Amino acid sequence: MSQEFPRTKIENLSVSRLLIGSNWFLGWSHTTAAADKYIQTRVTDQDAADIVEAFLRFGVDTIVGFAHNEKLMKAVKTAQDRVGRKVIIVSTPHFDLSGTPAAEATNLKMLDEEAALGAAVCMPHQGTTDTMCNRLTRNIPGMDKICKAIRERGMIPGLSTHMPEVPIYADESNLDVATYIQIYNPVGFLMQIEVEWVQRVMQTLKKPVMTIKPMAAGRVTPLVGLAFVWSTIREIDMVTVGCMSADEAKECVEISLSLLSRQAQTFQLQRTRSKKSIDGK
Repeated sequence: MSQEFPRTKIENLSVSRLLIGSNWFLGWSHTTAAADKYIQTRVTDQDAADIVEAFLRFGVDTIVGFAHNEKLMKAVKTAQDRVGRKVIIVSTPHFDLSGTPAAEATNLKMLDEEAALGAAVCMPHQGTTDTMCNRLTRNIPGMDKICKAIRERGMIPGLSTHMPEVPIYADESNLDVATYIQIYNPVGFLMQIEVEWVQRVMQTLKKPVMTIKPMAAGRVTPLVGLAFVWSTIREIDMVTVGCMSADEAKECVEISLSLLSRQAQTFQLQRTRSKKSIDGK
């Protein structure tokens, strides 16, 4: 077994501080439709399992995604069987907000399935959470009912958001949630206000934060994105990384461990002809 990655807690649940993101092996690149298609056709179920396994062998045992996604769950099961270690699932489902009896029944059925699929933490997706957020009243009307339904099914409730206001309002209203997902990277990609403001908000929150998109969906290199995020979050907070290969997963773990321990970076650098004048190779 490789070096175990540091851990934190969401309530009484122990999770790795590095989280496995799923966008990059499921096909959501945040770049172009062609890039999405490339991922969907080239990253196989086997590749996805290899990625999860690579993380799992470092003790990175917590994955963020939608538990209903077949490719994600296949990868989780295969990796668990290979390594003999359980993967903790943080699921981010969408909810039907139309308010009809049929929508209510659909939402409850979906939550029943989330629990049956093994989700430990259930965090309504940004598309649900941010739609419900009310800046005028500084709260998230109706979210308490969703959180109660999540609790009743044995899962820990949290909120996934792109809005820095969401965790503030949740804290102010004492909403029954245990953690937040928030976009955070050095270039402000997909962030609604300046990086400095989001960092300050996260420092004041009552609950741990799962940061996402630390490398701005490939717009900065792993060392740059990870160095920034690890050095500016709290020890209770987490970083989510997505990868397209097992080698990338290992690289992100190794870079993160070096940064957290303040050791010299030893990961292999990419080589081009322009580097010859530097080291003579």
